[in-house]
Amino acid sequence: MASKIVKPAGQEPDEFELKVAEELQKLEGTPELKAELENLYILGAKEVSTTHGKKAVILMVPYKLLNAFRKVQVRLVRELEKKLQGRHVVVIAHRTIYGPSFARNIQTKGVLPRSRTLTAVQEAILDDIVYPTEIVGKRIRYRQDGSKILKVFLHTRDQTTAETKLDTFATVYKKLTNKDAVFEFPIES
Repeated sequence: MASKIVKPAGQEPDEFELKVAEELQKLEGTPELKAELENLYILGAKEVSTTHGKKAVILMVPYKLLNAFRKVQVRLVRELEKKLQGRHVVVIAHRTIYGPSFARNIQTKGVLPRSRTLTAVQEAILDDIVYPTEIVGKRIRYRQDGSKILKVFLHTRDQTTAETKLDTFATVYKKLTNKDAVFEFPIES
């Protein structure tokens, strides 16, 4: 189980992370997922409370392993949701954000990579949260009190599978980015 979770030096996994790592280890023992899960591991797991008292699990995975996780994500999430008593599972890549002082640092030469800006990382987190559903549109609504809300429109072909997770998507996005978002499917006329 320790091989399924790798924490930065000096940090120990908590009880919940060990439980999730143990479930991943058990899933690796199944013949249909053994080959795909063999070299995969997570960096951490968080439990988040969503609306209506439901819980969600956020799995943080290394950015380099994100494509490998996406190949098995549908099956992996389905199995983990069964094992974790019906909690929704969301897989997010661990990304780095460079601050505005990056270009002024003497050790770093060159301009700030656009994939490491706050906006790019938050857009990528949005894509990670709703995967395998596709985002077809985004709108930012400015309210009169000055607050903003992001409306995210998802592809209608995944409506049956993702409709129950819309509150989970919004809660996880708020927890990770501190921004309000509403996930919905476009109304076709």
